[in-house]
Amino acid sequence: VQLQASGGGLVQTGGSLTLSCVVSGSGFSIDHLGWYRQAPGKQRELVATITPDGRTDYSDSLRERFTIARNGDQRTMYLQMSTLKPEDSAVYFCKAHIIDLRTLQRLDYWGQGTLVTVSS
Repeated sequence: VQLQASGGGLVQTGGSLTLSCVVSGSGFSIDHLGWYRQAPGKQRELVATITPDGRTDYSDSLRERFTIARNGDQRTMYLQMSTLKPEDSAVYFCKAHIIDLRTLQRLDYWGQGTLVTVSS
């Protein structure tokens, strides 16, 4: 299982940005996908998750400005971020919680992260 995140960059306060994450590999089914973020000196925190049937969950503080979505093939996930603030600056990671079809183990796989910097 491999995850490739992209779309980060530098944006001004109040701007928007959309992150993407592509999941590749075989031999597994996706239980849910998620976005997390980690700012310097802080713990990694949940941003949002989405299930294959489209159920979403958000950090309460972000649900008004961020939207998680996925493609019909379940292998591409997006995070639309709007009205960005300097405190949104962080490395954003995508995660896949998968079920190995051979062992039935539930496992987490992470992407490499994409840096979002919001300038004031």
